[in-house]
Amino acid sequence: MEAESEPYVRLATLRTLHRVVADLNAARSLAGTLQAVVEGAVHGLGFDAAAVSLVRPDGDLVVAAVWEIEESAFGGPTVLLGQVGSRESWERMLQVADHWGTLRFLPHDRGWAIATDVPTWTGDGPMPVYGNDWHPADVLLAPMYSAGGDLLGILSVDRPRSGKRPGAWTREALEMFSLQASIAIGNARLRAEMQRALARLEKEQQALRASEESFRQAFEYAPSGMAITELHGDATGQLSRVNDALCRLLGRPRAALRQQRFVDLVHPDDLELLLRTSAEGGRAELRLGRRDGSYQWVCLRNSVVADAAEGPSFLLTHVEDIEDRKRHELQLAHRASHDALTGLPNGAELRARLARRLCPVAPAAAIPGQAPPADAPHQPSHAAQDGRPAAGEPAALAHGYAAPDGPLEYPPAPPAHHGAPAHHVHAVVPAEQPPGDLWHGHRRGGAPAGERGLAVLYCDLDGFKLVNDRHGHNTGDAVLIEIARRLQQVVREGDTVARMSGDEFVVLADNIGREEAKELAGRLRGAILPPMRIDNRAVRVGVSLGIGWAGCGMSIDEVLHSADERMYDEKRTRGGAARGSRGERSHRRAG
Repeated sequence: MEAESEPYVRLATLRTLHRVVADLNAARSLAGTLQAVVEGAVHGLGFDAAAVSLVRPDGDLVVAAVWEIEESAFGGPTVLLGQVGSRESWERMLQVADHWGTLRFLPHDRGWAIATDVPTWTGDGPMPVYGNDWHPADVLLAPMYSAGGDLLGILSVDRPRSGKRPGAWTREALEMFSLQASIAIGNARLRAEMQRALARLEKEQQALRASEESFRQAFEYAPSGMAITELHGDATGQLSRVNDALCRLLGRPRAALRQQRFVDLVHPDDLELLLRTSAEGGRAELRLGRRDGSYQWVCLRNSVVADAAEGPSFLLTHVEDIEDRKRHELQLAHRASHDALTGLPNGAELRARLARRLCPVAPAAAIPGQAPPADAPHQPSHAAQDGRPAAGEPAALAHGYAAPDGPLEYPPAPPAHHGAPAHHVHAVVPAEQPPGDLWHGHRRGGAPAGERGLAVLYCDLDGFKLVNDRHGHNTGDAVLIEIARRLQQVVREGDTVARMSGDEFVVLADNIGREEAKELAGRLRGAILPPMRIDNRAVRVGVSLGIGWAGCGMSIDEVLHSADERMYDEKRTRGGAARGSRGERSHRRAG
């Protein structure tokens, strides 16, 4: 190329560069681009052989493409394909070589700089005669860099067809070609990465579509109810998606349910439980309203579906029908706490209700501003009992059921006193009546006259054993059932009528004064005394009544013993069914 006139050389070089660069840009893959580079160097720039060593991810260089104008009988440079040289060996060779602009020329007399791990091939060309003749061991390298200055690879060319070391024009053409080759290789790599990314994206999208379809089918065709609740925006807490099983369970159409929130559907008594249920892993058994106005027992189990980038997306709630199990549990609980014959609460349930109403602190010690007794047991705060976080404790996880205009919050708890929950209203024994009154009860604490309290009315049937002995147990059972019915008819709403044992009944009447308690006792007596018609026979029993009073600080045994003593006093005074001493009370239990 250097033997021609300068204008011809310049024009030919430009034409050659234009053609080989066009070939570079026409390649569609990285392998095709590398092959275009070596072929362009051979056919367009006047060299007999060329090779490209590409930088691998680990930094070493591997021979990725070779080309020679005429294939050698002994394999030629193609034997280099796939061979790897370390980055350090290549860098040392580039440093020792002569700098021809961006090119690097390593003459044969500096072959010692070529490390043994650098792939090399020496042709069988003629030995040089003049100083600028090409030696078979000469090496000409064109490093190729990315736009950011990172080494992409090295183009090695060998045996110029002129037999001379390249002149200025050939060097410039090789520099320009290597620059274009760098751009082409960078673009090819970018295309390859984009194609791999697109392939991964398509694969991920296919997997996502398959996952969404699996979720849709599992959601829609689940045998139990499923609901998706929004966690963000104006629709927070709203049911955005429900399945057919939930629609059937609640008897509501899908369109109607999607306008509801769980807080709209839950039974009022279960609302606080719902709000205490954690969004992540929360579980609650409560009642949801059906379209016909009834309530359905369900078990809610929550899980938060989160996006890796945006965090929690929505709340997935599994709604299981537990109506049959709950009904069975309630039946068992009712049997355990109620008398099988009369259906009234039994003695254990009566004691449980008293325990819920009373606290260990005597009323005098519970007045605000007075110090509690030193030995008063500490009770958990109302917040700890109803799920509200206590002071200094971390707040519970968000429940996800809040309305869009703000979370449903607990009402503020009143300050707590030692020994009693903060919401507790102390039971105080009303002031005693004048001595000699048969209705007076045991008093604990100083309460002003006329104060209302918790009355315990102990009723013992007189003559019931005689009915049992004369007419049989079936008649005795019928009498007890009728007595229970009559007592329930005359007590106030909210009062408790319980059967203690045999022929003994107890009535709990809260928030009642002494005079009202006397009136209630009169109504109880009036309900029991009229004769009963059983098996076409008139049966009559009497009753002895005693009124005791329950106050905070009293034990349950104290309360019941007080009322029992008052009842026994009346029985003895009125000459009821004879009982010579306390040890002779032995009424048989009917049934």
